[in-house]
Amino acid sequence: MSHEIKTVEGITKESTQEMIDHALDAYPEKAKKKRSPHLAPNDQASGSACVKSNKKTVPGVMSARGCAYAGAKGVVWGPIRDMVHVSHGPVGCGWYSWGTRRNLMSGITGVTNFAMQFTSDFQEKDVVYGGDKKLAVLLREAKELFPLAKGISVLSECPVGLIGDDINAVAKESSKELDMPIIPCNCEGFRGVSQSLGHHISNDTIRDYIIETREFPDPIGPYDIALIGEYNIGGDAWSTKPLLEECGFNVKSVWTGDGEMEKIAATHQVKLNVIHCYRSMNYMCKVMEEKYGIPWIELNFFGPTKIKESLRKLAELFDDNIKAKVEEVIAKYDPQMQAVIEQYKPRLEGKKVMLYVGGLRPRHTINAYEDLGMTCVGSGYEFAHTDDYDRTAPEMPDATVVYDDASEFEMEHFANVLKPDLIGSGIKEKYLFQKMGIPFRQMHSWDYSGPYHGYKGFPTFARDIDMAINSPTWKLVKSPF
Repeated sequence: MSHEIKTVEGITKESTQEMIDHALDAYPEKAKKKRSPHLAPNDQASGSACVKSNKKTVPGVMSARGCAYAGAKGVVWGPIRDMVHVSHGPVGCGWYSWGTRRNLMSGITGVTNFAMQFTSDFQEKDVVYGGDKKLAVLLREAKELFPLAKGISVLSECPVGLIGDDINAVAKESSKELDMPIIPCNCEGFRGVSQSLGHHISNDTIRDYIIETREFPDPIGPYDIALIGEYNIGGDAWSTKPLLEECGFNVKSVWTGDGEMEKIAATHQVKLNVIHCYRSMNYMCKVMEEKYGIPWIELNFFGPTKIKESLRKLAELFDDNIKAKVEEVIAKYDPQMQAVIEQYKPRLEGKKVMLYVGGLRPRHTINAYEDLGMTCVGSGYEFAHTDDYDRTAPEMPDATVVYDDASEFEMEHFANVLKPDLIGSGIKEKYLFQKMGIPFRQMHSWDYSGPYHGYKGFPTFARDIDMAINSPTWKLVKSPF
């Protein structure tokens, strides 16, 4: 399918490459050689990746990446609400991963959800003598304190792998003793080059320990689907799931935001997997396609243009009944979304945004900004692979800068040259850019707002972007930078 080439006035491949070269000039020759393949002007016409990715961060060049443990605990396992999630290692990693992700959960804490911080609290003596016995005691205590939990995940931190604690053996013995699923996930932070490997390891443990161990109680129907790679940040799943159900689908399980272990375990029975965050869950979708013959489709629920396009793409896989319902839903929400655009577009028209996030947002949100009249002048990922950048090239305007595993120095340089009106990135970048006097939105967890997905989320997204850019605060402060 041919795409209309999007361009930005004043930005050419030559000007972008010159900006990149100026940033690279600050590095020693060896670091410059390693970093240069990770920065490039976008080539929209090619529709393929213009940068290298999934490589080790250059030592000495600060990275915003997360680790394998962060990918396993913070993304895949942590949002499952009816399980106890044990961080096996020192207290800090578990505390951070519990306190910073906004995976909202329904239910009663300690009864039907277990959104609490469980840690084996490794000390120096545990590093010397091992933490296996301590872990076994913790698992017994967790079962005794929370007998209604459907299972326990054990997520290993760096020291566990360094000393060789055998969490698999402990989990196997404890599972028999306690008569409940206990899933070991060997996701020590030092594994791989980023948190992406944590996603992959987690998917493998779901494959090996969870999937196909349960079945849905009701007969499977033709519209039974699963929503994959949806983590309920700020309530996103509570926007997307009802939207799909309004279109006539029966969402049997959500992976893994506000998810339930027993429904996830029965997902091998659904007719289709609808994936939102491709990076974290494409592995599992491919496993289910190969093993159970379940097709999958990647959709984008950010902004009315992509929502409409995605729903119609999804409807094409089903019968006329679904197609008619999808058109009814689009007709219902189109006027509401147009009212939102008419309210905010005059205030945001022509504004520029730079994005630097993980997962799917550096490409999925581009069109949502464009719906509001804004232009994306730079985008990149912390832990993407080549196929992510292949998907990004057609969405980004031509010749705009694409960056992989960017350093704070590079981002600051690009911001100084491109002068964006907004930067959407993570908590590590937030205060740097605000000190530079640039409006900012935390696009990992919606800056304590949300939802942003679906028709329910777009008005919140538009309001928050307008609030960030047009806040009178920026007229009252002058950045020394």
